[in-house]
Amino acid sequence: MVSNTEGEFLNLHEFIKAARLKLNAYIWDYLIGGAETETAVARNRLALDSLALRPRVLVDVSKTDASWEMFGKKIRLPVCLAPVGSLESFEAGGGASVAEAAGRYGVPMMLSSVSQPSLEDVAKAGTGPKIFQLYVRGDQSFIDDHVRRAIDAGYDAFCLTVDTAHYSRRERDIAKRFRKPWRAGADEARDWQARLSWTNVADYKSKFKLPLILKGIATHEDARVAVDHGVDVIHVSNHGGRQLDHGRGTMDILPEIVDAVAGRAKIWIDGGFSRGSDLLKAIAMGADLIVLGRLYVYALAADGADGVVTMLDILEDEVHECLALAGVSRFAELDRSFVHAAPSVVTPGVHSAFPLLRFGEGY
Repeated sequence: MVSNTEGEFLNLHEFIKAARLKLNAYIWDYLIGGAETETAVARNRLALDSLALRPRVLVDVSKTDASWEMFGKKIRLPVCLAPVGSLESFEAGGGASVAEAAGRYGVPMMLSSVSQPSLEDVAKAGTGPKIFQLYVRGDQSFIDDHVRRAIDAGYDAFCLTVDTAHYSRRERDIAKRFRKPWRAGADEARDWQARLSWTNVADYKSKFKLPLILKGIATHEDARVAVDHGVDVIHVSNHGGRQLDHGRGTMDILPEIVDAVAGRAKIWIDGGFSRGSDLLKAIAMGADLIVLGRLYVYALAADGADGVVTMLDILEDEVHECLALAGVSRFAELDRSFVHAAPSVVTPGVHSAFPLLRFGEGY
């Protein structure tokens, strides 16, 4: 655990400040921005902030355990590091640095197909569980080739992103006339992503045993279809507010997904998760794993793989504190009785979980 008196980074705010100083304006806006009005970005935080914790007292919490399990493997926290495009834009090592940090700390990472280095090189860089996420840029044989490469490289699961049938208008990028170099050729190939259908999912399940994750499920209707197709993980996501604007916050979506799935698949969730208390809320509401995006990228930009490890240490400190003060010794003891609807007291936004930044210009 992190000392409260030593170290360059002592709270999560400090990673954001350091990242802002290191990144140029184009990459910073790519990282924090969303689609159009960025309403969906704010709603992710609003959904989290509109849940209060209901703590229990006079429970022996002298020992707390923050560990969890994913695909039969023990992990140190119930989190996975999200598939973020162009990780190499934030730190030279890119996906390899993230894999090294995740393995060192003891949590899984998910590699985006639009990050460098290759899936094989990333697999060699880290010792922990790894998942490969694919943006479809070809026909079924294109998907099959990437699945086989992931299997051969030892990945634990395969993820198809399903909420990018059309690329969104990210107006921070447009206003700066910033064309992402890692998207070269993507416009010509995006019709393949638009054609992706349940037929491709059925084809995958007929050929491969590697667990399949669908990332971008946002309704109970699609969750039921996914389960009927044998999908192993329903990943509740609105792409961090970066695809369809004016969608719901993911924690508002989660209850209907949990009820629809009814234990027939695992449920993962992302969308604005920034603090230890956020993790407790998600697990209490029925999620099986929380996927962190922007939070770990700030740490990566601030201090590379070491920064990611330190960030996870601080987050774990928050988790142990929250578990004990909620009156439980481990995540499995949480259920919906530990949360209650409550009005948010902050204006939601990409950094609203970090009040010390409110007085810092440019954050």
